[in-house]
Formats: sequence, C-alpha cells, structure tokens
Amino acid sequence: MSFTLPELPYAKMALAPHMSEETLNYHYGKHHNAYVTNLNNLIKETKFEKMTLEEIILSSEGPVFNNAAQIWNHTFFWNSLSPNGGGEATGKVAELITKKWGSFEAFKEAFTKSAVSNFGAGWTWLALNKAGELEVVNTSNAQTPITTGHKPLITVDIWEHAYYIDYRNERPKFINAFWALVNWDFANKNL
Repeated sequence: MSFTLPELPYAKMALAPHMSEETLNYHYGKHHNAYVTNLNNLIKETKFEKMTLEEIILSSEGPVFNNAAQIWNHTFFWNSLSPNGGGEATGKVAELITKKWGSFEAFKEAFTKSAVSNFGAGWTWLALNKAGELEVVNTSNAQTPITTGHKPLITVDIWEHAYYIDYRNERPKFINAFWALVNWDFANKNL
C-alpha cells in the first residue's frame, strides 16, 4: 500500500486571515507531504507495507512511527479547523466540556494554557479518556493519543512550522487564532 497526501477539507486560502495560504503551502504542502513521502520510502518491502496508517502507528517505533503518526496527526489537525468554525463548543462536546470544566471559558483557558506551555514541538488535544471523560492531553513530537487508548476530538499543532510564518513564533497568538477556526462539528463526529 502506498500512502498519499490527504486532500484538505477546504481551499488553502479559506482559513485566512487566521492562517494564510502561504502557511498552508508550507505546512501542508511541504511538511505534511514530506511525512507521506518519507513513510512510503521507509515501509517499502517491509511488514508495514500492507498495513493501515493506524496499524503502523500502533506497531512501529522510530522513523516509521514518527512519519506515520505525523501524517495521522496533521490530517486530524486540518479537520480540527474550519473556515466556518470557531465560537463555543456545540452539541454533546459542549455538554461534556461543561460537565468537566464548569464552563466553556474555563475549558478554553485550560486548553490554551496547556498548549502555550507544552514544551518544545508537539500537539495539544481535547480527547476522551478510557473512562469516557474529557481531558486536555499534551503530546511531544509525533506522539498521538491513539497510542494510549484516548479518543481524540480536536487538536492544535504546536510545532513551529504551524505558526512561524503568520505569527513569527508567537505561539499564544497562534493559539488565539485556533479558537477562531476550531471545528466543533468534527469534534462531535469524533465522539
């Protein structure tokens, strides 16, 4: 099996002014695409060649894991955003957020603090744990909550390549822009 770069769920200019077409050209077109190319080269004529992306993530380590997980994480991130997104959570996700944090504002503050303080490169996720409760989960590098039995609902990419063009390495400003794009419909579908 050969993997291909998944199509974006919107046009590259659709997230402006919060995320520019230039950022999408680099982040999606170069970084995300490089993970696809690298994984295809790494799995050629190996036991991973016939596996799904999730199977590779759950059974690999090192460069194979890193590239497979980054493909999965980035695809999930693009779907966590929408040009029609933003605002407060809706549906069942909103109910679970209120149950856990008391209010959307308290959740947003906790998620933002977690994303801003997540050391180095990685991801911040809203995920459902094994007990069926929401958690804000930070992962480093290519790590993903699916390896720990969590069910991701949304994520924000905090690698510098996600925001260095538009926000000049100012992660807090990028996280603020994320809130204008977050796709609550996608989060609810993931429940």
